[in-house]
Order: sequence, then C-alpha cells, then structure tokens
Amino acid sequence: MKKAILIFAALTAVAACRKESAKAPTEALPVAVAYPETREITLTREYPGYLEADATVAIVGRVNGTLLKSNYTAGQRVKKGDILFVIEPTMYIDAVVQAQSTLQTAKADLEYAENNYKRMQAAIERNAVSRIELLQSETKVATCKAAVSNAEAQLNSAKTSLEYCYVKAPHNGLVGLSNLSTGSYVAGAASPVTLATLYKDDIMYSYFDISDNEWLQRQKRGKVEQDDYITFSLGSDGYFRRKAKMDYLSPNIDLSTGTLKVRAELRNDDGFLKSGSYISVVLPYKNVPDGILIKDASIGTDQLGKFIYVVNDSNIVEYRHIETGAIVDDTLRVVTSGLRDKERYITKALLKVRNGMKITPLQE
Repeated sequence: MKKAILIFAALTAVAACRKESAKAPTEALPVAVAYPETREITLTREYPGYLEADATVAIVGRVNGTLLKSNYTAGQRVKKGDILFVIEPTMYIDAVVQAQSTLQTAKADLEYAENNYKRMQAAIERNAVSRIELLQSETKVATCKAAVSNAEAQLNSAKTSLEYCYVKAPHNGLVGLSNLSTGSYVAGAASPVTLATLYKDDIMYSYFDISDNEWLQRQKRGKVEQDDYITFSLGSDGYFRRKAKMDYLSPNIDLSTGTLKVRAELRNDDGFLKSGSYISVVLPYKNVPDGILIKDASIGTDQLGKFIYVVNDSNIVEYRHIETGAIVDDTLRVVTSGLRDKERYITKALLKVRNGMKITPLQE
C-alpha cells in the first residue's frame, strides 16, 4: 500500500512538471533579416575558357659548344636582353679576330690597288703604260673591293656566331626549366637546340567558345561587340575577377561544334595570371530594370541547388529554392527566380534555422 502511494505521488509530480512546462512560453530565436535590393542590372552568362600567354618562345642555342653557364633560376622573371645561357665562346672569339685581320688585309690591298690605278691613269696620258696594264689595274681594284666586302661579311658572321654564345631573353617574362645541364654539349649549328621556354605574360589572352545562336541573339540586342569589355573570373569560387577587352571573333563557325572562337586581351603587369589557367568568362545577355539582389553569403546549397530562408508576415521561416545569376559589387548575388522584392530573407545563422521555425526578426 505504501509503495502504491509513492508511485502515485511520483506520477502526479511528473504530470505537474509537464503541465508547467507546456504553459511556459518558448522564446523565438532572434535572426537577422533583410529585404532584397532592387535596381537595374544586367544578367550575364558564364562560359568556360582558358588563358594563354601573349607569346611562348623557345630559347635556343644556335652554335656548337659546351654550355658554360645558366644565369637564371627556373621560374624566374627576366627582362628583355638578360643573358640566360653562356655557350663556350673561345673559338668564336678567335674567329672574330681572324675575320678582323682578314678585313684589314683586304682593305690594305684595296688601298694599294686604288693608288696603283691612279698612277696608271696618270701614266697612260704620257703613254708610259699600255691600255692593257690600265685595265688590269682597274680589275685589281674591283677584285680588292670584292675581297673587302667578303671579309666584312665574314666578320659580321663571326660576330653573330659569337653573339649566339650569349643567349639572351627576347622578351620580358618567365623562363621555365632548362633542358640541358651546365657542362652539356650544345650542337646548335646544324639545327637550333631548345634550352628553355620563355612565357611573355605581360599581356594574356583568354579564349572561349560561344554558340552561333547565342552570339546572334547578343548581336540582335546590341550586346558584346568586338572591342567591348567583358569580365572573367579565376578559381572555382570566382574570387579573382578582371576585365578583358575582346579583340578577336572567329570569322567562321566550327561545323563540328556550332561555336565561334572568341578571344579577349587583358593586362597582366603583376604577373599573377598563368598561361593555361582555366577561367569563367562572363558575358551579358539581358538588361533587367528591376533586378533583385541579395547578399551572396545568405545563399545555401543543397542537392536541389541554391536556396534561401524566407520569413513570412507571421515570422515563420520558409525554405525556398531559388535560381541565381552573377555576382554584383563583390557581395550581392542576382536572383532570377524564387524571390519577390517585398519578401524578407534571412541573412545570417543559416545553420540555426529550419523550415517552419518561428523567429524574432532583426531587421538589417
């Protein structure tokens, strides 16, 4: 009997606690909300593309000899005219000296022949020499002039070969790994030997393809003509953005893909961009006078795509799937469908709210 009384008392206490808990009001979670920003915007579409350096130049050895020096570090930025490699120059220095001596001899012979010819001209007037001797003297002058020209050409050739011993950068840019180690023999006289590759990257080109139908639609709207500026982004999250100027449109449509090749030029003075990088090119396709913009940080992603939490007039949270467009002003995202301009949306604490939850809205 005593045990039954204790059980009854315990059940009564539990029921009283539950009743008291049911009466206690639940405090709604305070959450930051905001109204979308509405203004005129330009809707855009992204296309995959890639970057290519203005010029990719093979640095070659064009003479025979041992590679004495490599004056740069792989991946280093160099300036036009910097000496990158030195090929053993001794035999080419000797060739220049020899050519210079040959030229001096030829010039001396020419000077003697010209003086002799002048004496022959004076002597012919006195009939001191024959006409044949005068012609022989004149021929000797011509022969010596030819010898001087030949010696000058040999000297220029020798100087050029000597200059090839000092392999210089043809442009400003980045130089890749050397293909030959110091001490290797370069057999470049018969056929140039590639020593390294230089990337002239102060100007970069972005290449991408656009379908012929989309291009015609843009032309009809007066959008994206050649010489217009476009925007591209780098990285999966598009954190790096720059403008590029379109400078080339393919004159024909690729029949296999139905696309046109487009190229845009952009400056890369800081050297940040790398040849071969994949990019997203952003092109405008439509002007919207009352476009809807929300904070990009307020957008979540799940298996269905992009979503936000909308707050109704009763301060109840509603899960809402939306379609989005491009980033505007670095922090705002265009909403193309799924949200009206007079609806409030949650800007923060997305992980703390759920569909159907009541909140206390804190207007931003």
